[in-house]
Amino acid sequence: MKNKTLLTLAIACSPMFAMAHNLTVGQTVPAVKVQSHGEIVIKSQDTAYQNWATQNLLGKVRVIQAIAGRSSSKEMNAPLMAAITAAKFPTEQYQTTTIINQDDAIWGTGSFVKSSAEDSKKEFPWSSMVLDKEGEVAKAWQLEEESSAIIVQDKQGKILFVKEGALSESDVQAVLGLIKDNI
Repeated sequence: MKNKTLLTLAIACSPMFAMAHNLTVGQTVPAVKVQSHGEIVIKSQDTAYQNWATQNLLGKVRVIQAIAGRSSSKEMNAPLMAAITAAKFPTEQYQTTTIINQDDAIWGTGSFVKSSAEDSKKEFPWSSMVLDKEGEVAKAWQLEEESSAIIVQDKQGKILFVKEGALSESDVQAVLGLIKDNI
């Protein structure tokens, strides 16, 4: 009986059996609202928060970067973010939205995650940044912990690309091509 329990635990905890996201190319992202912090906005040189919902994603071609509140998750797809910045896509038609899951931060680093997100908003004011204190987006989209998900969607909200984890160079080129083809 003890061996059977250990085997069950080993299988359940295996990455091969990890819960996969519920994002599908051709569909829209599952609806979710973030009310505990929310979207970071700049008001008179300072940052503030407002409620955010997936309906805010419509109207522009978007790369959504949903990341755990960890520097390793942010770095996972830094090459894509650098390539997007370098491409200088027109802000009337394109926007990056970064959703930071503060609930998936290393214990005791929540205030650092929050101040880092606010600093990033000041550095990239044209980007949309959402600080999700309770991890509502990760729960609704069934995202992996300690990871980074990249979702590309068109102006109507249809998912064109989705991948969790680090993107390969060919993935980065595919994402850039999708943005160009849809703006």
